[in-house]
Amino acid sequence: MTYRKILVPVDGSTTANMGLREGIRLAKEQGAAIQLVHVVDQHYVVNSGMEAGMFADNLFDSLREAGRDIVRKAEALVKKAGLTVKSVVVETLTGPAADAIVREAKRSKADVIVIGTHGRRGVRRLLMGSDAEQVVRLSPVPVLLVRGKEAASKKK
Repeated sequence: MTYRKILVPVDGSTTANMGLREGIRLAKEQGAAIQLVHVVDQHYVVNSGMEAGMFADNLFDSLREAGRDIVRKAEALVKKAGLTVKSVVVETLTGPAADAIVREAKRSKADVIVIGTHGRRGVRRLLMGSDAEQVVRLSPVPVLLVRGKEAASKKK
């Protein structure tokens, strides 16, 4: 299978950065372009009880700016690798980040999604959820999961 457009969600975490590096490697191998997506997850903030108070607008502005900064840094890595890159920062109020990632994959006509995962299991996964798992469940295209170092070291 040949991939021409690879969607890579980025959030600035070590695990997401591992996914980005794998996405870059795959794009070089396939002659593909990278589509970066960062999700400003206002849904999480609102459901955490943070919506009340006069600081919510400032918090959302800070989240947006942090997202743009994360995307700029990721774009620089992709460009340094000599690849074509496009990026988008999307906001969600109505559901988990995974929903927005899958919507962006459909919108951008991505051929594959490359996403880092913490590899949580059991109660930790139940409590913290798994965006990567939800992306796998919802995605109309193949998903390559890149296990974070923490998850990989537990397998040894």
